[in-house]
Amino acid sequence: MATETEELTLTVDELAARAGVTVRTIRFYSTRGLLPPPVIGPRRVGHYGADHLSRLALIEELQHQGMTLAAIERYLEQLPPDLSAHDLAIHRALVSSWAPESAEEVARADLERRAGRPLSDQDVDRLAAMGVLDRADVPDVFRLDGGLLRLGVELLDVPIAHETILASRTVLLEHARAAAHELTRLFRDEVWGPYRERESDPDHVATMKSLSAHMQPMVIQALVTAFQRSLREELRAAFQSQPE
Repeated sequence: MATETEELTLTVDELAARAGVTVRTIRFYSTRGLLPPPVIGPRRVGHYGADHLSRLALIEELQHQGMTLAAIERYLEQLPPDLSAHDLAIHRALVSSWAPESAEEVARADLERRAGRPLSDQDVDRLAAMGVLDRADVPDVFRLDGGLLRLGVELLDVPIAHETILASRTVLLEHARAAAHELTRLFRDEVWGPYRERESDPDHVATMKSLSAHMQPMVIQALVTAFQRSLREELRAAFQSQPE
């Protein structure tokens, strides 16, 4: 069985099982252009990869946020065409942070089927540390955030200590809360306040409704771009400063 660090090749049935959707849903998304076409292999069987799996998770999360298919199409069109499966998983993780908690309970067998690999107790502990799942009261039953599973499983093969994952999560949560606080303050003082003073203006009301519908995807894309650029610069500076 291929690990997440190897080339992922799935049939449409396998993709549907891993993503937790139906084959019919995959075909529908494909006809709408939301999913890129599969690679056609021998016997004209379509093969899907990690990017399809990550894109499906992102589409499902955007729908969970209440976005229409037309809005999702516009959102995906704005993403760079060369985004990797890992980048798409980061987008999904950030999008999900705007949604209320929506964990589903799964048994260990279903968890491993969705993960595409056997999971040791240590793997489960690492996934829990990343916020992908929590143990339920019943043995071998877990509360799972299915959209984060793909990214979490990929990180299982990264040689990072369990304690480092916990510390990293703490840092990210602290800074994410600080960013959310400042963005909320800006929206309240610079947008909501003036709106309340002019709420009788029909044109301004329409503008506010449009802004409300598009603000979250805009902010998410800005956060992803800013974080990736900053992390790249920090890592480059850190490793360039290391002695040979």
